[in-house]
Amino acid sequence: MSSFFITIAPFLAIISGSAIGFFFGTVQNLALNRNKKLQESGKLKNGWTVMPGSMGRVSILLITLAIIQFAFPIIFTGNIKWLVSAGVLLGYGWTFVKQLKQRALGVNS
Repeated sequence: MSSFFITIAPFLAIISGSAIGFFFGTVQNLALNRNKKLQESGKLKNGWTVMPGSMGRVSILLITLAIIQFAFPIIFTGNIKWLVSAGVLLGYGWTFVKQLKQRALGVNS
């Protein structure tokens, strides 16, 4: 591999992981807001159905992460593949912190 690619590979790993995490966090927040509205309107009858589909969304996140880490082993070799996981944490963490700030300020999103 070229030295240029070796230099930018960690950045690509973090950016791709962050994009996955941010997308996943955004989808989870949209589902949460939709389900809050359903619960307020009385259409959700059971407490177990507050977040329907969340296991499916988590499965999609894990499958996407696995595909990126294992389908592109040439790009993300060695310890760089763990930077993708760190990026997922950063991307999802960003949406989570943003949601916590909105709750602290009393803003409904």
